Amino acid sequence: MKLWGGRFTKETDQLVNNFNASISFDQKFYKQDINGSIAHVKMLAKQGILSEDDKTAIIGGLEGILRDIDNGTLVIDDEYEDIHSFVEATLTERIGEPGKRLHTGRSRNDQVALDMKLYTRDEIVEIDELIKELLDVLIDIMEKNTETFMPGFTHLQKAQPITLAHHIGAYFEMFKRDRQRLADIYKRMNYCPLGSGALAGTTYPLDREYTAELLSFYGATLNSMDSVADRDYVIELLSALSTVMMHLSRFSEEIIIWNSNEYKFVEIDDAYSTGSSIMPQKKNPDIAELVRGKTGRVYGALMSILTTMKGIPLAYNKDMQEDKELTFDAFDTVKGCVSLFTGMIKTMTFNNQVMENSAKHGFTNATDAADYLVNHGVPFRDAHGIVGQLVLYCIDKNIALDDMSLDEFKAISPVFEDDIYDAISIKTCVDKRVTIGAPGKAAMDKVISINKKYLAENPGIK
Repeated sequence: MKLWGGRFTKETDQLVNNFNASISFDQKFYKQDINGSIAHVKMLAKQGILSEDDKTAIIGGLEGILRDIDNGTLVIDDEYEDIHSFVEATLTERIGEPGKRLHTGRSRNDQVALDMKLYTRDEIVEIDELIKELLDVLIDIMEKNTETFMPGFTHLQKAQPITLAHHIGAYFEMFKRDRQRLADIYKRMNYCPLGSGALAGTTYPLDREYTAELLSFYGATLNSMDSVADRDYVIELLSALSTVMMHLSRFSEEIIIWNSNEYKFVEIDDAYSTGSSIMPQKKNPDIAELVRGKTGRVYGALMSILTTMKGIPLAYNKDMQEDKELTFDAFDTVKGCVSLFTGMIKTMTFNNQVMENSAKHGFTNATDAADYLVNHGVPFRDAHGIVGQLVLYCIDKNIALDDMSLDEFKAISPVFEDDIYDAISIKTCVDKRVTIGAPGKAAMDKVISINKKYLAENPGIK
């Protein structure tokens, strides 16, 4: 069944039908389509456009269709052009003449715009919940590891000592910003397009604000052409999700490195690892690698919709049907990746002593040794050169700065005294960094408190 045809005198070619149809993918928002129709019917009856009897019959029929699809007794038939025509045809088949009045005062253009908004809005809420669960895991790791020392890196070279809490905290900030972006998009998109018609509204006395209220929108959209032609919210969301995936991919890359035999910073739980078909010793970080790989799928969806929308004149054009397939795939990809990543990191074991030894033998306390000399009157540029000599000496002896004897220190600079050992201990190097945002325990405890308060005050998008 088509929702159009009176103008046409011959059947559409089957290949054209197949090419034109969207039901293979837009059936995903059958719930949104039916709930939007129920709100539309309630508004029509309120305005006297539909009788109460028709309202009761139509809503009862729609609720029955929704229930039957949910429980599997009604299968969506892909012979129909789209989900809208399937629902309307099934409704008319079940309740007769009143079903034909469902579409009064609306177009498929504003109907599909509504469905896509409702579906996207639901996905934002669900993705936000998953990122919140990830943040809960990260804050737990941070609380337990404010004194778990490790090297911080620049250029993948060991740079200065930090804590695991501090390193994980960097990702906490990234994912917190991701949630803020999702909340921002939700607020901007949450206006109802239904009642905009094909592009120029309708002559029926619709109450668009009432429809918006029934569907939990903030209000009605203010331009009917923009209402049916707008996919900015899809582009914004895919951009935000691309950033989520970029953050997951960066984190995954580090876990892959940390899991390597050369680092051994972490042990990934067996439930989130796989082996080799030929090499029995292997334990591969497949989840992290797949998350890293699947990032490209989400980037692709963003580039696809940007390319689709860039040359479309107002108002609706069939090109816009391309907003769905890759977008739906991106939603599913992000949800799967966040969920699996959360499980992986929650069950992962951190090898604390290995990380601390790596910080020591990577000379991450070299800057603090230079600061020690500066605090004893040595110009910084001279101090930098002296510590460079210390590092060369340690490399030659295959020892850490902490392993040098006082005589060895003094042989390079007589300024060194016994207090050098406390000054360059990894714990001292970290804990004296107390400015907000630094890795010292006092600073980290304060940041953890701030972020726990954020989580408590932001349980989800409303």
